[in-house]
Amino acid sequence: MRFGPIPTAEALGAVAGHTVRLGPGGVLKKGQIIDERHLQALGAAGVTQVIGARLEADDVAEDAAATRVARACAGPGVRLADAATGRCNLHALAAGVLQLDRERIDRLNLVDEAVTLATLPPQAPVRAGDLVATVKVIPYAVRREVLAACEAAVATPGPGALRVLPFRPYSAGLVLTRLPGVHESVLDKAAAAQRTRAERTGGTVGRELRVPHDEGEVAAAIAALLAEGRAPIWLLGASAIADRRDVIPAAIERAGGLVEHFGMPVDPGNLLLLGRLGGTVIVGVPGCARSLTRSGYDLVLERLAAGLPVARADLMTMGVGGLLTESPGRPQPRLPATEGDPSPGRSGPPAIAAVVLAAGHSRRMGAANKLLLPVEGRPMIAHVVEALLGTAVRPIVVVTGHQAAEVRAALAPQAAALRFVHNPAHDEGMGTSVRAGVAGLVADR
Repeated sequence: MRFGPIPTAEALGAVAGHTVRLGPGGVLKKGQIIDERHLQALGAAGVTQVIGARLEADDVAEDAAATRVARACAGPGVRLADAATGRCNLHALAAGVLQLDRERIDRLNLVDEAVTLATLPPQAPVRAGDLVATVKVIPYAVRREVLAACEAAVATPGPGALRVLPFRPYSAGLVLTRLPGVHESVLDKAAAAQRTRAERTGGTVGRELRVPHDEGEVAAAIAALLAEGRAPIWLLGASAIADRRDVIPAAIERAGGLVEHFGMPVDPGNLLLLGRLGGTVIVGVPGCARSLTRSGYDLVLERLAAGLPVARADLMTMGVGGLLTESPGRPQPRLPATEGDPSPGRSGPPAIAAVVLAAGHSRRMGAANKLLLPVEGRPMIAHVVEALLGTAVRPIVVVTGHQAAEVRAALAPQAAALRFVHNPAHDEGMGTSVRAGVAGLVADR
């Protein structure tokens, strides 16, 4: 490929290297193939030369090159989008976990500066349609020998350099333990969070048992769930696991199981316990999982749901990238409060909260409340909150008013991670809901 200034009279068929404004309403955009119409407009505007590229016999145009590289990289569970401006995006076909072959991807990116591949982090959870990677051809064309080297770099036997393992349906068993004085609402919220997690990863909580925080009671609950074929089994204790001889691990062993590993280098989530009984995985769930804040438990659950084995060594090698979002309920924050820090205990950027206004009548929709209308089988408001829960934004305050009970019901699976504020003056306008939501945030500080 030759790139540089080209006399306008000789620019037919060249690729425009830069955008050229041609007076009122006229423009030659970067990347366009210069045709006769462009030449006339350039001449009329007095432009005597343009910066552009001319492809040669051994060149492959950017879009075709990007598509070929993307196709060479894509494995099962990944689809290619149509290439444009030298970029070809790769998307997940279904919800699951992204698997990467870093050696092959690095090898590709080391071939030539003309071709790049960027991906999400390894083991990233994705939804159907999510962008998982993008191939970008930097110049307007790639030499055929470079393109062949890129394809060869990722063309080793086996699945593609990137693939998505889809979540598999499962029916989990959940055991919640209680101590004297613990309100049932606390268990309700913890159970709701686990149901949401199961839904996100393609499964369900098939059976939930609530028992005293006692070794024998928990062992009996494990046996009951195993008899029903529930897998995996999640044990969420009223008190965090403190030792391999604590109630939860002792109950696993009493039921005939094995405690494979206790603890993981992921925070929050340090106190996760991994056990097995026969072919069934049993997870001692860390207390941070009572909320939907992302933790080490989510990393383990996503892998199990995608059919990936999780063993002792897998847990012990999660430390790189294992420092996750600070949990708002942490009894001992990672960092002490500092002067001027509005969020004591937080590392990184200041906290950002969200107020979801769900109090209005949506009169422009007629008789229907738009927040409750189904979109892909779920109320619209549930999709809004789901998007927020997938971020580090906390807390999330939902302001209710009109049809408050219906809105709460629509958000029941996510309620454990939300704070509800009712605005009795919602008929007086949106401003009253904003004030109610901000008051709800301030009241918690």
